[in-house]
Amino acid sequence: MRRYLQPLLPPSMRADTVTIPVVRLHGAIMPGGSALRQTLSLAGTAGVLEKAFSFKRSPAVAISINSPGGSPVQSRLIFRRIRDLAAEKNKKVFVFVEDLAASGGYMIAIAGDEIIADPSSIVGSIGVVHASFGFQEMIKKIGVERRVHTAGKNKVTLDPFSPEKKEDVARLEKLQLDVHQTFIDLVKERRAGKLAADDDLFTGLFWSGTRGLELGLVDELGDMRSFLKGRYGEKTQMRLVTPPRGLFGRRLNLFGTRAGLDPAAIASAAADGLVDALEERALWSRFGL
Repeated sequence: MRRYLQPLLPPSMRADTVTIPVVRLHGAIMPGGSALRQTLSLAGTAGVLEKAFSFKRSPAVAISINSPGGSPVQSRLIFRRIRDLAAEKNKKVFVFVEDLAASGGYMIAIAGDEIIADPSSIVGSIGVVHASFGFQEMIKKIGVERRVHTAGKNKVTLDPFSPEKKEDVARLEKLQLDVHQTFIDLVKERRAGKLAADDDLFTGLFWSGTRGLELGLVDELGDMRSFLKGRYGEKTQMRLVTPPRGLFGRRLNLFGTRAGLDPAAIASAAADGLVDALEERALWSRFGL
């Protein structure tokens, strides 16, 4: 009798159907974010990841990634949460690269047991970057006097309104080397036995999906639908898992504040959003996107 009832059940409840939850991790990686812009952080992705890994009958979770990177801390936190959930729920993780999985985006991608990319995807950029501007000459020209009072001689290290100091740059470079080594160790651990012997692998260069396959940065070329149906059968269903949404967007308060329509709060949020948007645009433009 149960066999005759199968066609009447939803696809996810049929014995002959495999349902794979799909999570989209798209955007630059940075803490905070708002309903107006799509960025990635642990706070913003934890809920949707938990939901995806809670599908009891699903043998795996599929993650679609499209990110130019950003915060190394948030990248590693998201990576760690995916691996912890995979171990806790005993599920495979398949990562599918769309346009880009670079820098912190690639750090998240290596959380996958297998990484599948399009031949024209961009992968890699295993490095660390810090970019800023120097405004000390500009404020002189417009007649602005910079006044800074600190307790601690290094509290204004790399201040953009002061001349750059060699010792500050040396300290920053040491910090970057530490972060870079953490990234390298993680890639070597997750891609053990797969990486090609190439001197440029950890220099910050990035490659197409085709070249990434040759270097061992990805496991296969293809797309999500074809890969999952090839792995689990033609009746495989993909279920997109999305975060809960309020009436007017991802958050009920568009400006991330309890101040309602307070003009000062709106102006502050708008200014912060503009700076973040410029930073995000710079991340994407590094890869011609």
